[in-house]
Amino acid sequence: MAKRERSRHAIKEEVSRRIHQIDEVADDGAHIRVPDPEPHERDAWGRNWDMDYFGNARGYEASIRSVVDDVRDEFDLVDDPVTRVPNPFGD
Repeated sequence: MAKRERSRHAIKEEVSRRIHQIDEVADDGAHIRVPDPEPHERDAWGRNWDMDYFGNARGYEASIRSVVDDVRDEFDLVDDPVTRVPNPFGD
């Protein structure tokens, strides 16, 4: 199945939504700071982005990693056309 393409913002929002639905995070009322996804060359699993350095994540690392990996399997990171700066020289 082909992955759906999403912008940085959309991926960040989806990861945040899923993290805050983790039972232990929700039960504790924790607010996890979610970083922007960082692009990288496609890896052996076909993933082209990752996330590191979540804020207030102590004790939830394994659950967060599971969420991030699930989202990485579902979505490819694409350039956000709104934030892409056009080349003034046209090449």
